[in-house]
Amino acid sequence: MRAFFRSIAPEFVLHLYKKQKKKRRAQERQKLALQGKVITENDIIEALRQNGLNSGDVAMVHSSLSKLGNVQGGAGTVIRALIEVLGDEGTLVMPSFPSLGFTFDYLSKNPAFDVRHTKSQMGAITEAFRKIKGVKRSMHPTDPVCALGKETKFLLKDHYSQLTPYNQNSPFYKLITLKGKIVLLGTKLDTVTNFHVIEDVIENFKYPVYHKKQFLVKVRDEVGVERMVTTKSHDPAISKKRKCNELEPAFIKDGVMTRFNIGDASCAIIDAEKMHNWLMEKYKEGITMYTPFGGEPE
Repeated sequence: MRAFFRSIAPEFVLHLYKKQKKKRRAQERQKLALQGKVITENDIIEALRQNGLNSGDVAMVHSSLSKLGNVQGGAGTVIRALIEVLGDEGTLVMPSFPSLGFTFDYLSKNPAFDVRHTKSQMGAITEAFRKIKGVKRSMHPTDPVCALGKETKFLLKDHYSQLTPYNQNSPFYKLITLKGKIVLLGTKLDTVTNFHVIEDVIENFKYPVYHKKQFLVKVRDEVGVERMVTTKSHDPAISKKRKCNELEPAFIKDGVMTRFNIGDASCAIIDAEKMHNWLMEKYKEGITMYTPFGGEPE
């Protein structure tokens, strides 16, 4: 139901909802603190290592600080734990999209994207990560990611110039080629951006996921130089039909993902290559995130 609400609500309503939720979660964290229920950096490190995140991995992290509960030190603690687990040879990646709701609605407002200053709307952890010294951000106007570590340059290179954000030149596709992992911290499958990769790599994808209209967007790079970039956006009419979460039982059964808890939050680690291959094979059977049991989208 929450995913459906997010898919139809205007962006200003989503911002209001997010603000109210943040206040409510803060009250819940305060209550947990009074009860002595605190998640430490070491708790996060141990849980990630025990469930398959290793030194040297490339990890795309989707997160909800509020769902994790009372994390001692907040977003910074989560980021430090991830960096510690991945080590010097690893790479930490997070989405840093500039809008909530539909990309089409966002682009229709004629926004300018500044790689240095445009805030991430993908949660407190992603925004804190964006601000860390040494973190780089791709220049795509709607679907940028931030990265820190060994593979940063490879992942982010050329993303800004792509007509669609999930093709072979995107960080999302490159995550697959690097045999990376997707980490969910208090989030569900409907936050996993890598679902979109097959839409870009399969020629004439079965469903018209992109709107026919193309947008010309102003983008400012790290030194303030402005460029105009042409991009497509996902069609809201098709986006409303996504049912990603209903694929979870099959993902677990087929060894694509592992679920575990950190505190009271449900978390997961997904093998990006296995997920991509699974989706490519199941596409032949009519199974997609729009049709998790086959058939046609509702």
